[in-house]
Amino acid sequence: MTVVLAGIGADSTNVGALAPLYDDGRFEYVPIPEKTRETREAATLGSWSLRHGDGVAADLTTRIRPRPGDGQLGAVTGSELESWPLHRDPNFETLTYGEHRPGYVRLLRSLEPGDAVGFYAGLRRPSGDRAHRYLIGYFTVTAVDELTPDIDVEERERLLEAHSTNAHAKRAREGELYHAEKPVVLVDGRVPGRLFDRDPIRLSDYYVKTGNQRAQYYLRESIAEAFSIVSGGTNMMYKPAYECALSGEAFRDLVENADRRMIGVDTERND
Repeated sequence: MTVVLAGIGADSTNVGALAPLYDDGRFEYVPIPEKTRETREAATLGSWSLRHGDGVAADLTTRIRPRPGDGQLGAVTGSELESWPLHRDPNFETLTYGEHRPGYVRLLRSLEPGDAVGFYAGLRRPSGDRAHRYLIGYFTVTAVDELTPDIDVEERERLLEAHSTNAHAKRAREGELYHAEKPVVLVDGRVPGRLFDRDPIRLSDYYVKTGNQRAQYYLRESIAEAFSIVSGGTNMMYKPAYECALSGEAFRDLVENADRRMIGVDTERND
């Protein structure tokens, strides 16, 4: 039994902004933009309403880079921006999540029913205070399937149908994944599991390590201890996946029932 912490959500590389964390502890979850318009996902930057603020996701930025570093697509601006689809991954309504990043695939493929996936994202306070990485939600694992490049076509189509609300399944075409050359892991979940209503748990500190030339985001020591993190490193700059050597039950109890102030929630706020 184990837990994986996964970095998700809009950030400066793809949306040019972070979702806000308000002074009363409420926050926004904004998925990353989809890499292609060819998807069954109906949610767009222009239709994704902010949970607690005014407006929609498109109001947070003036340009997005759906495929950072891709010179062919480049930036999306103007009228195209609002209609651009979101890569809703994880989907907190249907509790499903998919990944193709190798470090993530390696950890996610080993999950079993009853384990958990926790999701963290970068959030910034409107006052302009330092942004941080925050645990914003989780779900309990029910099923894990891996689609490899050499998988039988009929089996691939069966698995995509079984995970039909997953963002990777929604952008598949004629049974072919967008990242056809890479293994993709699809994880379905159940409750206990949710997007937190407020008070996300801060995972990061921002400082200069001895010998470093610039400050970066590092995993807080209190978090590493509380979650029994055994792999993933300490540098959080590029959203690594973390493996936690505690049971799904222990993780759920920690984030739902324990004194969350001990594991990093920002408690100073204006209610």
